[in-house]
Amino acid sequence: MKLITPFDPWRGRLCTCPPKYSFSPYRGCGHRCVYCYITSYVPGAFQPRVKEFTILQLEKEVKKLDRSMPVSIANSSDPYTPAEAQNLLMREVLPVLIRNGFKLLIVTKSNLVARDIDILSKGRVCVSITVTTLNGHVAKRLEPFAPPPVSRLRALEALSRAGIPTMIRLDPIIPGVNDDSDTISAILKAAFEAGVRQVTTSTYKAKPDNFKRVLTAFPELEDELKNVYSRGERVGRSTYMAESLRRELILKVREVAEELSMGFASCREGFPELHTAETCDGSHML
Repeated sequence: MKLITPFDPWRGRLCTCPPKYSFSPYRGCGHRCVYCYITSYVPGAFQPRVKEFTILQLEKEVKKLDRSMPVSIANSSDPYTPAEAQNLLMREVLPVLIRNGFKLLIVTKSNLVARDIDILSKGRVCVSITVTTLNGHVAKRLEPFAPPPVSRLRALEALSRAGIPTMIRLDPIIPGVNDDSDTISAILKAAFEAGVRQVTTSTYKAKPDNFKRVLTAFPELEDELKNVYSRGERVGRSTYMAESLRRELILKVREVAEELSMGFASCREGFPELHTAETCDGSHML
């Protein structure tokens, strides 16, 4: 079993990512976000465990890869899942990839990434941190075991000050939770003040298991969400909001991004013509 594989094995028709590799040192994630999609295909998705591999094995594998393609860490299981605070696995993995000349895209919703600034600053790295709300109470319902939003913003500021390119992912946008203009504006302004210069956003894609969790976490939104998604459309294995509503929400984010002179992109929405950033995943910043 290879450790590093081409990104997007399902070849999603709405994906706008440039060619890249994907690497997840963990299987599963301990943040237990209610909207998480990996529970539909990763056994024990909320019980993270280190994948069985050795650093020597990783060293051998990277020698055979195309160094012109960045490595995204990680697209399913957060590399800075809570257990990483004790495991220190990323402090072993990152030097191997950087030493071998790979460009890295770090994708997380944890402030723990700032711990590794000393290593990250030695390579060509872009860090993307998810911030879905600035309201700590809402965040606790939405992302129960993830660090609070204020901690993530501080991490973005520390990374930016260290000269490491950063992005924010406002992802997912969920009707009734974080779709209003004031919330979107506050998140982007806080990110901009932290030194972030690009936002990539996405609307919530419902699957039976995560939809059930979302309704359990936000019972007051059950009628609204059932109404929205009953009028949605099937895309791959997920139910999307209707295209007109998705576009309206995506445009809300773009409008604020333009006011702040931030680069803008959306993720798997089908509106690439709205993008102002060169890439949706920050590859152009490497």
